[in-house]
Formats: sequence, structure tokens, C-alpha cells
Amino acid sequence: MDKPSPAQVAAAAGRTIPDVIGPGLDVLFCGINPGLWSAAVGHHFARPGNRFWPALHRSGFTPHQLDPADSATLPEYRLGLTDLVARASARADEVTYEELVLGGKALVTKLETHRPTWLAVLGVGAYRWAFGTPAAMVGPQPEPLGETRVWVLPNPSGLNAHYTLDRLAEEFGRLRAAL
Repeated sequence: MDKPSPAQVAAAAGRTIPDVIGPGLDVLFCGINPGLWSAAVGHHFARPGNRFWPALHRSGFTPHQLDPADSATLPEYRLGLTDLVARASARADEVTYEELVLGGKALVTKLETHRPTWLAVLGVGAYRWAFGTPAAMVGPQPEPLGETRVWVLPNPSGLNAHYTLDRLAEEFGRLRAAL
């Protein structure tokens, strides 16, 4: 995967990345929205320093660490990727409350269509806003969305200093153990 130029990254504002989704998934991982770097290269969680792919591997979801360019292989592991808000932005805090609420409704439709066993939302704040659950915490949620059980994971962005890679992998591992 080639490193995008600063101009390519800047031009990615508002772009979308296709979902990696289909029937028979154990877990559909749901980010907040794509970052500009990810949108520029066309792959989820692609910015160097994002800890999604290492945490996914260290927690046992994949037998080796995948590269963002390998995301199309995730269904082989019964995993998928989507976002609450499709449009790319420089930072997740640029996403509005209204976009998160609308994204939550669109996500419920995806869940009804594809019926993954678990939805793993990567960001507790975004989950709280999108689904009107201000007391939600990281971990399993008491209420499913339709037939899909919900687990909230910490945001794997390198900007989330509250969680080291080891702690992220531990949280991902708790979900893996629940399967």
C-alpha cells in the first residue's frame, strides 16, 4: 500500500470506504468514521499508528497480523468492517451528533440484512450518541440491536491515549472469548 501524498490525504475529505460485510459474520466491527488517510488509500484503519489490526491479531481473531490492504479477507475469518458515519474527516470529533444518530439507524438496517452475531462498536462516546445510551461502558451491552448482540470496544486510534495496545488487545480478547 503506497503512502498517500499530503494533497491526496487532504482531497479525501468526504470520501467513503466500502464496507467489508456479508452474511455469516461472527463480528461486524464498526468504526466511527474513516480518517482522511484511510479514505485516501481506500482501506479501513489504514493510518500508521492505528492499533486496530495489531489488536485484532493479538486478541486471537486472526492467525497473523493483517495489513489494511488485506481487509477484503476478513470474511474468511467471519469478520467484517463498517462505519457509523461513512464520510471521511480529519478527526472523529468532526462528526456531528445528527450524523451519528442517522448512522446508528443505517447500521441497524445493515444488521437486519446481514445478521452478524456481534456488533463491535469502536468508540464508547460514538455508541452513546448514536444509540442514546449515555451510561454505556466498554464491554457487552445489555440490549441487542435486533438479533445482534452489541459489544463496545475502545477506539483503536493512536490518539486514544487511555488505552495501550496491550489493553486494546485485552478488550478485543474479551469479545473473542465471548464467541
